Amino acid sequence: MSLPHAILTALLEKPSSGLELTRRFDKSIGFFWSATHQQIYRELGRLETTGLIRALPQAGPVRGQKKEYEVLPAGRAELARWTAAAEEPRPIRDPLLLRLRAAAVVGTAGLDAELRRHLALHRAQLAHYEAIERRDFPPGEEAGAEPLQHAVLRAGIGLESFWVRWLAETVDTLPPAPAEEPADPS
Repeated sequence: MSLPHAILTALLEKPSSGLELTRRFDKSIGFFWSATHQQIYRELGRLETTGLIRALPQAGPVRGQKKEYEVLPAGRAELARWTAAAEEPRPIRDPLLLRLRAAAVVGTAGLDAELRRHLALHRAQLAHYEAIERRDFPPGEEAGAEPLQHAVLRAGIGLESFWVRWLAETVDTLPPAPAEEPADPS
């Protein structure tokens, strides 16, 4: 289970409230490890109960204020243990690939539009990742950049590039849609 490790990573990068974490998941970590706001808040409670994180002391009354969390030494040790642990790659489980396999059996009616929709989505995501790379990792400024964060971004760019290329090729190989028969005038 990687959600607790994603949260520990985010909190080590910057102590945050649950709301700040959900926003950071929406903007960065969520590109490769998604979680709902409820899952994040539930996991924060578990991590705090198990002694891996703690809520920072609040100055003044607590009612109505956001709790901000930080990672405790046990949390850092757990993240280091998990980072070094062996794990097998996960098999691909993508409904679009299953739809293509099914279309080979039942026909491709309607598939062209869905493939084109996916192609547009992947092109948009690729453009977003490339904009992040231009902003956060400009050429010639590698000395100050975090190479592992850039590696994760490059993985996203590579995956989106693959999907764009593969979808474009697949759309081109679809058989033409059958022509509609004229309506019988009788």
